[in-house]
Amino acid sequence: MERVLFWLKTSRPGLWFATLWLYLLPTHQQANIWTDPAFLLGLVYVLFPLNFLVYGWNDIVDYQADKVNPRKDTYLFGAKGSKAQLQRLWIPITLVQLPFWVAFVLFCGPHICLLLLGFIVINGLYNLPKHGLRSKPPLELLCQIGYLLIVPLSIAINESDPLSTWAYVYLLLFAWQSHLIGEVMDIEPDRLTGKRTTATVIGRIYTKVFIIALVGIEIAIVYVIFSDLIFAGMLFFGLIWLIIDLILIYKNKVYSLTEMKLFGYLSNVVGFISMMYVWVTGCLH
Repeated sequence: MERVLFWLKTSRPGLWFATLWLYLLPTHQQANIWTDPAFLLGLVYVLFPLNFLVYGWNDIVDYQADKVNPRKDTYLFGAKGSKAQLQRLWIPITLVQLPFWVAFVLFCGPHICLLLLGFIVINGLYNLPKHGLRSKPPLELLCQIGYLLIVPLSIAINESDPLSTWAYVYLLLFAWQSHLIGEVMDIEPDRLTGKRTTATVIGRIYTKVFIIALVGIEIAIVYVIFSDLIFAGMLFFGLIWLIIDLILIYKNKVYSLTEMKLFGYLSNVVGFISMMYVWVTGCLH
């Protein structure tokens, strides 16, 4: 049980809402889908096995930075494995993928292998031990495209309607925003271990400005392209908080562990609310 809980913590349940959000997005109002075995199989996959692959692989190569990261060793932000635990982590990561991949091929056909291979290739480019893009800013942001592969995976599994190009643009901006927020929280341990990220290079203030700019563009896309005032309003309140954080409250200060955990819980609440709104209304279709 201790080993299983370590694997679960490695998959970072506190960040599951992101992959769940992307998986549900194309299935807008497919009412009977919640009893479909293929849908449920994909739902389980994007929650645990896929996150186990993405974050477990990252933990293996980021051992030194994670060792001094106060965010780690929580179900919100991931496990802090020993060298021995991480060296063996490839085995459960691989074994948990295989039955799902076989099932996806049976449900969807061999073409689904291209998407599954895409997850491997993008994560491989990000996590190469010496030349991985995770340490070559700003190229690490390009690898966030990997999250967007969840959308066509969901479309293939659930036979959903395709999304527009603007929807993918919005999702990419959201992925960049989320990744940069994590980098802001990790500036100190990353700098301590010599890890280069966009946030360590341009600093906390400019990274926050970059995040604010991304959210501003997201609001413009939702309001102008998708004509949804309510969802744009939700994003606008988030933008106001980011500006207050930058100008009045935290500025260039380091967040405490308690504050980072609070932000993690709140992001799950906000993520769930926005996910349900987008799924019910189909505002990004």
